[in-house]
Amino acid sequence: MKIILIAIAAIVVSGLLSIFISRRRRKSGRFKQAPFVNQWKQLQKYCSNKETWAKAIMASDELLNKALKKRRFKGKRMGERLVSAQHALSDNDGVWSSHNLSKKLKEGTNVRLREKQVKQALIHFRQALKDIGALPDDKR
Repeated sequence: MKIILIAIAAIVVSGLLSIFISRRRRKSGRFKQAPFVNQWKQLQKYCSNKETWAKAIMASDELLNKALKKRRFKGKRMGERLVSAQHALSDNDGVWSSHNLSKKLKEGTNVRLREKQVKQALIHFRQALKDIGALPDDKR
């Protein structure tokens, strides 16, 4: 009887362990960076003209949202996915401020963008994309 209980416990533990490992792989697994690199390069073209700075920020926000979905961070909306991803992000507060700026721009709120503000937002978005593996990390 003890042998049967030990065998059942071993099967249950190995099953739970395999589920944990497969979920872990899914979250940390790499995905193709090339489409994200190409989209990042495309949206950087918006930076050359002051009239398209808002497009650059909104496109960066959308690219990050796409990457979060691809990495299967939970949430129906971007904000919920950012909460799920907060431990994977090296500058969570910076990403949130950039995301909130993008939301204001999308809502049509009269926001006067300054060059420094745009650069900071793009730096935060780029780092977040690197943190979750959508863009290559320069350090490697």
